[in-house]
Amino acid sequence: MVMLATAAPANAQGDASHGIPDMISPVELSDVEIPPLTSPLNPDEIAFSAQMVEYDGSGDIVIAFGDVQMVREGARLHADRVSWDRRTGAVEATGNVAIRTPQGETAYADTATLTDTLRDGMVENLLIVLENGGRLAARQGARVDTVSTLENAAYTPYRARGYDGEPREPSWRITAARIVHDPATNRIRYSNARFELFGVTVMALPAFSHPDGTAGGASGFLVPDLRLSRTNGLEVGIPYYVQIAPNRDLTITPRFYTEVLPSISATYRNLAAEGAFQIGGMITYGTRRDLDPVLGFTSSGNKDVRGYIEANGRFQFTPYWSVSGSGRLTTDDTFLRRYDISRDDRLRSTVAVERVGIESYFSLAGWAVQDLRLTSDSGQQPLAIPVLDYRMRMRENLIGGTIKLQANTLGVVRTAGQDTQRAFASAEWNLSRITSLGQQVTLTALLRGDAYHSDENADTATDFYRGEDGWQFRGIGAISADIAWPFVGEFMGGVQRFTPRVQFVATPPLSNLEVPNEDSRSIELETANVFSLNRFPGYDRFEDGARMTYGAEYALDLPRFSLRSSLAQSYRLSREPALFPAGTGLASRFSDFVGRTEIRYGRFLALTHRFRVDKDNLELRRNEVDFTVGSRTTYAQIGYLRLNRDITFNVEDLRDREELRSSARVAVGNYWSVFGSAVIDLTSQREDPLSMADGFEPVRTRLGFGYEDEGLEFGFTWRRDYDDTGDARRGNTFLLRFALTNLGR
Repeated sequence: MVMLATAAPANAQGDASHGIPDMISPVELSDVEIPPLTSPLNPDEIAFSAQMVEYDGSGDIVIAFGDVQMVREGARLHADRVSWDRRTGAVEATGNVAIRTPQGETAYADTATLTDTLRDGMVENLLIVLENGGRLAARQGARVDTVSTLENAAYTPYRARGYDGEPREPSWRITAARIVHDPATNRIRYSNARFELFGVTVMALPAFSHPDGTAGGASGFLVPDLRLSRTNGLEVGIPYYVQIAPNRDLTITPRFYTEVLPSISATYRNLAAEGAFQIGGMITYGTRRDLDPVLGFTSSGNKDVRGYIEANGRFQFTPYWSVSGSGRLTTDDTFLRRYDISRDDRLRSTVAVERVGIESYFSLAGWAVQDLRLTSDSGQQPLAIPVLDYRMRMRENLIGGTIKLQANTLGVVRTAGQDTQRAFASAEWNLSRITSLGQQVTLTALLRGDAYHSDENADTATDFYRGEDGWQFRGIGAISADIAWPFVGEFMGGVQRFTPRVQFVATPPLSNLEVPNEDSRSIELETANVFSLNRFPGYDRFEDGARMTYGAEYALDLPRFSLRSSLAQSYRLSREPALFPAGTGLASRFSDFVGRTEIRYGRFLALTHRFRVDKDNLELRRNEVDFTVGSRTTYAQIGYLRLNRDITFNVEDLRDREELRSSARVAVGNYWSVFGSAVIDLTSQREDPLSMADGFEPVRTRLGFGYEDEGLEFGFTWRRDYDDTGDARRGNTFLLRFALTNLGR
């Protein structure tokens, strides 16, 4: 806690809401201004320094002038003038007084009367600035044994300043006839208090207390959570915070609804020297509507326990070794959406042990997925354990360049589906050089050996994902040469760069379809992978044959303006049929064109456009735009995505879609704002036969207003959902948000 005291006018008596010096400017005093003098070894001795000292022998009084400093048992005093009565022990300090305790608390004042312990005393017109920024102001205060008692006082959460930097009235404060701050209990207690909002008394608080924000806070109720929805009716959440220790806490929130039975949620957090973790969850009892792919939902009429649990954490045991994990699990497919926890349709749980060295990496991990989609089959969801990956890089070798060694294993188990085990080892050599003409030439060579074992392959719905039963082996070899030639010059007071690029890759024919495909399914040709050695994601599929990829990049950097643009295409030199499905842009000898353009103007405008153009008819197969314009307080964002790949609809990982996302925020004055957002599904059944949208189907809209300053945040939000998914029904939700800075934990 920082204690700050200085003089201020006080012209009222007795009334807790008037005459309180809550606008006093704080005095900042550094360790340079209060040098860390050595405390005497004898606790009964006081060390001091000053520019001039007078001694009154008759009264046994020491008077020091000019930059006076006194130290006793770690307590320090600084003032312009100090009078010390050695008989009574009274110390009177005047002029730029600063008292710092061994615990780090500091009091400032024009005048102060202290005991010779330099810790306890009386101060008129003081201001205490707490460690978290909260402020206690009073006309009179006393400190005894570290406990501060303030008369006719007020608490505000921060020093209120306007955008012009000038002091202003805080948005809220608590006034009281008496305020007691006890650092031992980390609480601030009030007597005969009132809560004022924008200068208006909102409620009386005859007896009230809250944590002071130090030592991790203290136990107590937090601000309630209020919302109204069609599904659950009026919802009231009353969180209670429990401080178990400075590094451990628990928040328990009972929630009450007018349409369903109550629920209770809890979150436990733990911070240790090696890392941190938290566990949270929610549980209730109610009727569940089971999902049905045909009807959308059917009411089972059965009541059951419903809930959700999540956990995450990370521990760094040494500079190299760490353990991390996260888990999410729910009792049924619609619980998260019904209780407005999350709209995710898949929950992933992972755990990993990692060692990150200077030239090596080791990971032993596992993961599982809970699929909440309408048409999902829980038995087909994979459990991957163990996933082992080891990599080592060698820079010094006989042939130059860098050699990367990798070993990887994967085991995929399903309760009612295909099981797969995979292991491979690889060595990759990379050599990069810059020629005398400025070309950057990169040579790459890869050797890899794979071993697979799988069973129950027929349970995989997509036939070219299955592979063949039993043991399968595969050898992979690939070489490539990549040449980029940047041309750089001045333009319009800035710098522009044009970089043509060409790449040659050759790989012998591979038996790709004989091995299962677990991690190479979501194929998307884009600028990020068009020059990759393997344009399949993952390891289970590897692009074979010979090809040439060519393209160019352009960059322009001007003051406050930048432009980045790239375009590329590839040509397969071999005539063998492509392994890629039709519609991915890689099935023919010439690939589709892929590109990306990014424009930025200061912090005011940002535009990113990613696209894939059909090589035959120049139709956009992928069109993705992200546009942001405005400032931090007033802005508009638009996102548009259309995937028109015309891929057979039974390839589940490559379905077409079209979506529009928009959001905006308009600042009204310095603290008020109006905001809104919308998500619209533009997919039609012509684009995706499995889609239920009609070409313009709103998914979710939101509109609201809010107020936010340094000490207060509140707002009102209306949201409408347009989908019925099980017992998560379409309808309106109203949310009231209210938060006070530095009040509570």
